[in-house]
Amino acid sequence: MSLADAYAFAFSLAATLMVTIIIFRAGDGTMSVMPAAEYDGEADTIVGEIDPFA
Repeated sequence: MSLADAYAFAFSLAATLMVTIIIFRAGDGTMSVMPAAEYDGEADTIVGEIDPFA
């Protein structure tokens, strides 16, 4: 997923679920998103964070 697609998907998820979503770079270099509460990877792989309450 491209960075632009990841941000669009993250904004959509954050608005729908009303939870903080992080955008991170996976081991193969692709971008992915998931709720921040479920992320247990390394902090240096995080590219961005979308907080629907900010």
